[in-house]
Amino acid sequence: MTDTLTLLALFTEIDPTVSAIDKLHEMGISDDELNVISGIPFSHEVLGRPRLPTFIPRLALGGAMIGLVAALFLIFGIPGLYPLVVGGQPVFPIPPFFIIGFELTMLGLMGTAFVGLFLAGRFPSYEPVMYVQEISDGKIAVVFPCPIGMQAQFEEAMRTLGAEQVKPVEAKTL
Repeated sequence: MTDTLTLLALFTEIDPTVSAIDKLHEMGISDDELNVISGIPFSHEVLGRPRLPTFIPRLALGGAMIGLVAALFLIFGIPGLYPLVVGGQPVFPIPPFFIIGFELTMLGLMGTAFVGLFLAGRFPSYEPVMYVQEISDGKIAVVFPCPIGMQAQFEEAMRTLGAEQVKPVEAKTL
């Protein structure tokens, strides 16, 4: 059995939530251990939390490059392999390249960004997730671990900062 307990603190406003996160940092809880659950998406700047790294922009840029290479191959590669002169027109048409190049570049970018969004969101997820009914009513929950011996100190600190409710929860640690 572990010597830590997972607590959930419910707040009605964002300002006390930010103060509570700062207090938890002072009490030794790192950002990796904190989880903020809300019905409204708040940016990391609002909550005073570090920016999470993501691979989606690099993946989307790679997809754009793949699309651009495919467009270059369609416009210049295929006519280079199989030249066909029709009515005095150029073998390598430049103006159509702008249209086809743009379309395939955007197709590659959007396709890989879409796939990256699913991968970053861990979709589909078959593991249980924490659900708090009060979140649907507009409240903000902060879930964090605390040592069992310090449970009263953590609960008192959260209540003095404006938590409506502080209670232990069953949470699956990853």
